[in-house]
Amino acid sequence: MKKKVLALFLATTMVAGLVGCGGNSSDSKPDSSATNASTNNESTSNTSTDNASTDNASTGDASAIDTSEHVVITYMTTGETPTGTKEKYDEMMAQLNKILTEKCNAELQTYFISWTDYLSNYNLTLAQMDGTVDLVGTASDWLDAWPNSKNGAFLELSEDMLKTYAPQTWASVPAENWELCKYDGEIYLIPEDNYAQWTNHGFIYRLDWAKEAGLANGVTKWEDLTTYFRYVKETYPDIIPWDSDGTQYAQLAGGWIASHSNYVPIDGINAAAMWGGTRDDLYTIYSPFVTDTDSLVEFAKMMKEWDEIGVWQTDVLNNTSSTNRDDYRIGKVAAEQHHTQTWTDLVSHTPANTIYDDDPDAETGFFYFGQETGNVTALSITHGAMAISAGSKNPERALMVYDLLRNDPECYTLFCYGVEGVSYEITDDGLRTTPASYNQDTDNINGTTNYWWGRNDDLEIKDASRDWDKIDALYAEYDKLKIEYPYGQYVADIDNIRSQISNINEINTNYMKQIAFGKYQGTAEDIVAEYQAALKAAGIDEVTAELQRQFDALYK
Repeated sequence: MKKKVLALFLATTMVAGLVGCGGNSSDSKPDSSATNASTNNESTSNTSTDNASTDNASTGDASAIDTSEHVVITYMTTGETPTGTKEKYDEMMAQLNKILTEKCNAELQTYFISWTDYLSNYNLTLAQMDGTVDLVGTASDWLDAWPNSKNGAFLELSEDMLKTYAPQTWASVPAENWELCKYDGEIYLIPEDNYAQWTNHGFIYRLDWAKEAGLANGVTKWEDLTTYFRYVKETYPDIIPWDSDGTQYAQLAGGWIASHSNYVPIDGINAAAMWGGTRDDLYTIYSPFVTDTDSLVEFAKMMKEWDEIGVWQTDVLNNTSSTNRDDYRIGKVAAEQHHTQTWTDLVSHTPANTIYDDDPDAETGFFYFGQETGNVTALSITHGAMAISAGSKNPERALMVYDLLRNDPECYTLFCYGVEGVSYEITDDGLRTTPASYNQDTDNINGTTNYWWGRNDDLEIKDASRDWDKIDALYAEYDKLKIEYPYGQYVADIDNIRSQISNINEINTNYMKQIAFGKYQGTAEDIVAEYQAALKAAGIDEVTAELQRQFDALYK
């Protein structure tokens, strides 16, 4: 009982305040939104999944595993319990469980953690340690993977255990990636390290309108955004350039810093990612929010200009339920601020994006934060990961089920896409589309199982509605620029600096809302000076020094 109480206390307090963004579709999960991020490790796999299960001598003797007892494995994921799609979801699960029963005498059920207070409820469920769940979807940057590993909520996964019960996964994950899944020398996580995904933020905008504004190459720097927004406001007076809600101040500030420095933020300390290193000196910690004064003043001036242009509504700070993305789809706004995964949807000629039907000249561009400086950091391979609950009664069989979900083509396509012919079908050129009878409200399984913890590009079926020429070109550009996320094994110990971080969060929220939306009084110099003085008074220098001490102990 004492262990449970300790796990509960620590798990619910260690990394408070992370902000998720995105939706609950399988293409876009919540992300550590202040960080430029991607995962694209197809080239790092040291063997193909086709060969991974052929050598029991090196991966454990799976044929000797006793599976005589039928077991039920519970998979915990964030997301809402299916309602309108329940019938098709149940049909998919029935077919999946028939296969799982044949291959490892187990069946799968899903335990959904609703998005409402999701982190607290997620950690509370884990802390019970009562066998309620077995497979646990987790993440190092938004679902407390490392605190839960530290607190005993996750099971240590030995190499022999992984080789025996998840042989295909063990063989396909490179040794260096397993190292990034260790806490205190033990493996706790199975990484989603073979799935191309970019969640770095930026502005999605009308490229055709940017060209009209004289930006022949589109928006390539922040100053171009000012030109673009001014042109839209003057030329299309009925259009709100960007109908932002008042919660996007952290993304704006972080995006500006990424574009005007080589800052590399650390995930998981606070929502605004206010501490990190630089690409030139990754392990010397600083906070650009107190050091980069001149840059922040320029940011404040530009945001005041945007406010005066009318980029957003005058009551933007009170707007918390914007429909801006849906309005972009139908041509009512000129920009959407979100990440690359969202752009891959909005750039594509899907039925929802009626701008392309209404205006044959309509084009969509993407200005990613850090574009001017080439400052792009890859997403941690534990941004999505699978763990085994320490309270699981059947951890070995849970690993066997996971190995099938991740590597067996039939299991994978069922779990990710649903029943072929109902929820999807394959075109002659091998792409995934929807049948003529498809009903989004009842047939959509893609986005119901929320399998964000083991997706596999070797088995993915590309969505036929996506513009892959544009997507692949941008991904290739990112791959040339990116550095791997360097802080994947860092677990912040904030016990002695928790109060300072809490005060810093409050100060950043209060001031950055004013700065990022140009709603401050007086000069840009005055508001930045006031903001930085408040951060120093709250102890930001002490937090930086403590983080540096921890980095010195870990990395030097």
